[in-house]
Amino acid sequence: IEMDRVLTMLFPRLKYDGYGSRRPPRGGDLSVDEFLEDFLEHPEWFSGFDKYPDIVRSWIETDLMDMVNRGKSNQALAAPRPLHGNTYKFRNAKHTRDYGAAEHIYWMLFYARKGKGQAARDALKRFFFPGIDLVTDRYDPSASVDVETQAILRLDHQVTQDMKDSREPSRFQPLCIGQADIMADDILRLLAYEPYIPRSVLVDYLKTLMAFHLALYHLKLLQMLPKLVKQRSGNDLCSTTECPIDPGLDNALEGCPYRVALVIDMGDVNNPHMAELARKSTDRLYRQIPAFVQANFVVKKLDEMADYLSKKTGKLATPANGVFSVGDLVSLSKSERDTDRQAYFKFRLASLIEESTAGNEDLDPEIRDVMAMGLGEFESFIEILMAYRGKYHRQYITECLDSLLLKNKETGLLAQPRTKGSPRRFVLGSKLLEVLLQVAVLTQDGGRFVTREVRIEELLAFLRNRYGLYIDRLPETGPANSSILDRRALRMNLEAFKRRLREIGFYEDLSDAYVTQKVSPRYAIYRNKEANKDGGLYE
Repeated sequence: IEMDRVLTMLFPRLKYDGYGSRRPPRGGDLSVDEFLEDFLEHPEWFSGFDKYPDIVRSWIETDLMDMVNRGKSNQALAAPRPLHGNTYKFRNAKHTRDYGAAEHIYWMLFYARKGKGQAARDALKRFFFPGIDLVTDRYDPSASVDVETQAILRLDHQVTQDMKDSREPSRFQPLCIGQADIMADDILRLLAYEPYIPRSVLVDYLKTLMAFHLALYHLKLLQMLPKLVKQRSGNDLCSTTECPIDPGLDNALEGCPYRVALVIDMGDVNNPHMAELARKSTDRLYRQIPAFVQANFVVKKLDEMADYLSKKTGKLATPANGVFSVGDLVSLSKSERDTDRQAYFKFRLASLIEESTAGNEDLDPEIRDVMAMGLGEFESFIEILMAYRGKYHRQYITECLDSLLLKNKETGLLAQPRTKGSPRRFVLGSKLLEVLLQVAVLTQDGGRFVTREVRIEELLAFLRNRYGLYIDRLPETGPANSSILDRRALRMNLEAFKRRLREIGFYEDLSDAYVTQKVSPRYAIYRNKEANKDGGLYE
């Protein structure tokens, strides 16, 4: 999953209220040369471009375009960089696959509570579609935008047709509604900086933030779904009305039974014990992938059974909204449904065995081993699926998490040495830390966001209580008593955290007093007009 392509595919859903778009028919894929020719044919757009075509081509390729296999012989254009909402119209479909991530983000925002989801979608639409009349889809050349965005808008006449997908989108509420609330609130916070941060920088901030929240959501699912399957019922706390997560509180995750705790290494090479603590934290979560895959098989197959019982036999009433929730489905594994479940899966199991033999008289060894365990039909069916497809799904879920955690990038939360089989560990990249700091220094005042100074201890508590990032202490769910080595490693990790803050320009040591060690906002937003330290006026 590449976040440039995710954002590109999110644009039509923002524009068409959840619907995707059908790519307009054209002769072939667009290339950098076609964009270059357009600029050279219209010297009135940008003065002097026609004199330096090689430089213009390099600028287009480097600054304006999202390239697949950049710098290699098989380099190809995916789409213009997602600086403006209309860039999705220029995409080359085979190179802009997002694997459903854009759809996931949209429906998380759609279902976010207390109006934050709608506000976030409206704010994103306004931010990403400047200079465009969304009714006529025409470009307004008088709109004030940066040069990169203006260059992309100048090309908008290349694609005159734009078609909303006629297929009705699938509307599914996220399993963890609280995580959707926090993502919507964070997006609104970031967009408060729109008048003060360069557009391209703010777009990068949004990409980083969305990847971060998708990663947290999936890490939570890894432990949430297996527990729901094991207890054979949904959790009442996870309903839309009862979920305790509140992004407006200092302790946003308080009361959440599935809160994620990540031990973060700040990258001090002289602190190997901290790296080991972070590695154990990462390993614990990644080892939950097989249990998640199995739980996913259970829910999926129970969903198929529920569909059969409700539509074919009438033994099960269909919910009013037409969709069985995860809680409804896992409750079908209770003992009172044993007869229906075993009867349905007896037939499915026989079909699966017949398909796997495919004319061979000998039974597959994997199936033979499962059948020898003496399990019921449903349990045997799931175990055979795990034997055949478990490794496949584990591999791709691992790759998915690595990409969402932006592994080995400054915008990421994960590091892994290049050597094959090396362990992963949670780290906090400088650019991701910068994004989270921009969110942390904002507070509500009179119905709008303003910036403030934040003490180091407040910042650490914010990262811990809002995102589950543990830097100066170990999670409460861990060992009751941390060792002397653990405490020393955590103290060194805290000092490395302060050094990182100093490096990215958010922190200055005014004295040794802990209470005076504060993080200052890089872009100040005040309640009323007043002069800032550079002599400018901020609203």
